[in-house]
Amino acid sequence: MRWERPPMLDATVSLPAWIRDAVDFDARYETDEEKMRLAVRLADANVTHRTGGPFGAAVFERRSGQLISVGVNSVVRLNNCTLHAEMVAYQLAQKRIQSYSLGAEGHPAHELFTSCEPCAMCLGATLWSGVSRVVIAASRDDAIAIGFDEGPVFAESYGYLRDRGVEVVPGVLRAEGRAVLQRYQDLGGPVYNG
Repeated sequence: MRWERPPMLDATVSLPAWIRDAVDFDARYETDEEKMRLAVRLADANVTHRTGGPFGAAVFERRSGQLISVGVNSVVRLNNCTLHAEMVAYQLAQKRIQSYSLGAEGHPAHELFTSCEPCAMCLGATLWSGVSRVVIAASRDDAIAIGFDEGPVFAESYGYLRDRGVEVVPGVLRAEGRAVLQRYQDLGGPVYNG
C-alpha cells in the first residue's frame, strides 16, 4: 500500500452568528458580577440557539473592564474537541491583541470569566494563556452532575496556578451557571465527552 500525502488542512475558530447581536464590545464591565453575567448569558444563548454546549467565557482587561473576546463551546458545531468556551476566548483574545500571551510585556493584565469551572485541558491552557486571574461560576461538580467528564483537575492544579501568579476566584454567580447546565440537560443536549 502506497502512503499518500494528506491534503493541506486548516482549522477555523469562529463564533456563531448570533454573537454579533448578543455582545456589546464597546461596553465597560465594572464588577465581577457584570463580567460573569456576560459569560453565563453566552452559555445560555449557546443552549437556546443550539449552537453548542452550555459553556461561555469572556476575556477582559483587568483594569479597564474592556471586553477583549468571548467564547462559547463549539466542539460539536465545528467538529473540534479543543473548542471549549475558554479555549475559543483565549484564541480570539490573543488574535485580537496580536500576541500569543495575554500577559505579554507592553499589554495590560487580562482575566478570564467562565460560566463553569475549567476542564483539565482549559485549566492547562490557562497557565499558558497569560491571564492573571480566572473567575468561575458553576463548579466542576455541577458539570459532572449532568454527565460531563472534566478530566484530571485537582486542588493541586489550582495551587500550581496560584504559585505562578494566577488568581482563582470560584463561585461567582454559581447558581446562574448551574441553572444553564441544568437547562441544557433538560433540553436533551448531547454530552459529547462523558
